[in-house]
Amino acid sequence: MSRDTTASLPAGLGRRDFLAAASVALSGGLAGCTGVFAAEGNNVNIAGSSTVFPVTEAIASAFSEENPTVNLSLSKTGTGGGFANFFCVGRTDINNASRAIADAETEQCGTNDITPLEFPVATDALTVVANPEADWIDCLTIEQLREIWRADGAQRWSDINEEWPDQEFELYGAATTSGTFDYFNEAVLGEELNHRSDYYATERDRTIVQGVQGSEAALGYFGFSYYSENPDSIKAISIDNGDGCIEPSIETAMSGEYTPLSRPLFIYVAKESLAEPAVQDFTRFYMEQAATELVSDVGYVPTTEEQRDENLEKLEAAIAEVSE
Repeated sequence: MSRDTTASLPAGLGRRDFLAAASVALSGGLAGCTGVFAAEGNNVNIAGSSTVFPVTEAIASAFSEENPTVNLSLSKTGTGGGFANFFCVGRTDINNASRAIADAETEQCGTNDITPLEFPVATDALTVVANPEADWIDCLTIEQLREIWRADGAQRWSDINEEWPDQEFELYGAATTSGTFDYFNEAVLGEELNHRSDYYATERDRTIVQGVQGSEAALGYFGFSYYSENPDSIKAISIDNGDGCIEPSIETAMSGEYTPLSRPLFIYVAKESLAEPAVQDFTRFYMEQAATELVSDVGYVPTTEEQRDENLEKLEAAIAEVSE
């Protein structure tokens, strides 16, 4: 299999880019796979969403401590990039996803005889962030957020509120291959409006953090986990969806108050890869750990015990089918 340099593994930028566990590989595994399905022996290959990455990273590290002979390869490619370039063409066993799989992606997987199995693993409070020096802003309505991020929308802070500075926005957000981009588009802009293109688009959430840290006029958005790592250097903006300003947090995402920017996070597992014991063991471990404080420790809401049990039941049924 030839190397796809457009989706190569990202350079290291700290804990969010490389796992602490030495047995979890973050380079080489995706490019070097052979055969129809990615799993071979004790290898498990994972790509996809940068938002889900911290959850999978933490669970992979814990799994590796107990299973040092299993090689895990983990990369950030974006939800859509992961489906299109890796998962649905048989190069990975698991795709992290910050949105549900699209019909076209399911069709692509089917063309390659890959059956994607969906497992909810957490809930995220998608977070809009500003520079702490931007003392004029603590809350935005959905209408204001829409005006900032729509194509041909506002260009300056004063376009939103005449009392705000007459400064052009410096905007940072998700790339178009990202599930975060898709979800933000749907939740904020809807079907009638297009997301603006004149912003810094990236799959590297830490780049968004750095951009917002560096400019008083900056605004960005990403998963809550990346804000929770940097609460003193960037400011989370509350969102008013008609019922007052609600701050993004694990608690408001769990209660359902933080709308419309709270969202489910998923992993998709290739059913065919579950024929491999390593993929079976890792996925089973993942479902169990997704209901624990391991998920809340990285800034997301864990699954409920009921959801955990539903995930495990679905998983065991699939394993039984491919083992027949």
